[in-house]
Amino acid sequence: MKLTSLAFLVACVAAANVGTAATRDEQTKACKHDAIKFCAIHIPNRQKIEECMKAHYGKLSPQCQAMFDAPDDDNPPSRQAGSDGS
Repeated sequence: MKLTSLAFLVACVAAANVGTAATRDEQTKACKHDAIKFCAIHIPNRQKIEECMKAHYGKLSPQCQAMFDAPDDDNPPSRQAGSDGS
């Protein structure tokens, strides 16, 4: 089951809306570790994984950051409800 979930996670990250024309293999290689580290809880929801990766943009490896458009400084990613301790 875990192997299937991991494969799905990698496929979701690779299918995410990325800022470059990288191949799926390049995206997977660049972001697999970061996706597992920061966003595994969102498996199998592709949209949530993509949002999570973007929300953690500053913590992603440089190789994975290159796969995503940098967030606008004027428009930071929205915080999830309850994530600020309230």
